[in-house]
Amino acid sequence: MARISLQLNPILFTRVKESNSSSESQLLNLPNKTQIKNSRVLILGGTGRVGGSTALALSKLSPDLHLLVGGRNRENGDALVSKLGENSEFVEVNIENVKSIEAALNDVDLVVHTAGPFQQAEKCTVLEAAISTKTAYMDVCDDTRYSLRAKSLHEKAVAANIPAITTAGIYPGVSNVMAAELVRSARAENMGEPQRLRFSYYTAGTGGAGPTILATSFLLLGEEVVAYNKGEKIKLKPYTGMLNVDFGKGIGKRDTYLLNLPEVRSAHEILGIPTVSARFGTAPFFWNWGMAAMTSLISSEVLRDRNKVQKLVDLFDPVVRAIDGIAGERVSMRVDLDCSNDRSTVGIFSHKRLSVSVGTSTAAFALAVLEGSTQPGVWFPEEPEGVAVDDRKLLLQRASQGTINFVMNKAPWMVETEPKELVFGIFM
Repeated sequence: MARISLQLNPILFTRVKESNSSSESQLLNLPNKTQIKNSRVLILGGTGRVGGSTALALSKLSPDLHLLVGGRNRENGDALVSKLGENSEFVEVNIENVKSIEAALNDVDLVVHTAGPFQQAEKCTVLEAAISTKTAYMDVCDDTRYSLRAKSLHEKAVAANIPAITTAGIYPGVSNVMAAELVRSARAENMGEPQRLRFSYYTAGTGGAGPTILATSFLLLGEEVVAYNKGEKIKLKPYTGMLNVDFGKGIGKRDTYLLNLPEVRSAHEILGIPTVSARFGTAPFFWNWGMAAMTSLISSEVLRDRNKVQKLVDLFDPVVRAIDGIAGERVSMRVDLDCSNDRSTVGIFSHKRLSVSVGTSTAAFALAVLEGSTQPGVWFPEEPEGVAVDDRKLLLQRASQGTINFVMNKAPWMVETEPKELVFGIFM
């Protein structure tokens, strides 16, 4: 019976257990993965760019969901609810207050935590509240320390019988699943043992995602970069190690720089890849120069202080917004996997609007959790208990809606704008 229950929606399984309905026939008659229309989803940070985009995407992907937009600004919340329609409502929530969160989680099936930045946060308050109220959880965390703190609550989540995924946005998130699928395919196709994995990201300006993304970028500049080289953990200076990466159709070649991102560690440990790194680049090109200059001119202590970083954001935000209007908000992810027999494979995901694609990607994870793809516990996206292997294809299909370029498991020369020809039509 235990083996059967793991294949069911863990949210619905918890409800059956709590109502003392434990017969085998009742468990086997639970709704299947397509029947989630009565689920209630609370989106914390719902009045922000990422949360609002997630709510809009969920309303389109699954119109029967009941969406609760959680935030502090009622005016902005009511404006979003008017767009979402009658299956939505605004809930005033203070994510710094545990009682406020727990009250908002009453009768909620899933909480989606998008209220960043996650850098320098001292506690996983929302996850702790989700565990205490037995509510399924996911977040769009992009900070290594926060993700590891979330993972430390794994056993408590198992005891509460709730599924939880951390770092489940676009990057990290969709990029992790892309990496996991490249590794799985490489091993299945006898390409040799995976040896090097490289995450490369690009956005034009702030990607239309507003001051939160700007704050996140500045806070990351205060962190040493953790990467892995042949199994050895190494630490590097942020926004160094420039690499010109070809993101293919619609994006082209862009300069990228090292950043400390959580998917590096999780991919190294979970997927067993000895060499892993992550780089990020933006446009216009002088923003990259400015980011590199900040790491030299401003002390890491200042860049790790959320209050001081917020003052920098307030200072730069008007200029950034003005230039964003010219730069646009294209986004691209490229994941490269090199194997031991000199074979390489690539995945690319590109979209014209980050502000749209981040919501679609986050919504794809939310639906995976609701549909029972996630086991009780706290997981990273590339773990099979986080998103079941058989469900990865559907998640990527949902997340890639509206992309201008989405390819998986292709040789580099097949996706690049200027492939190198060796001789007689043979490319590398």
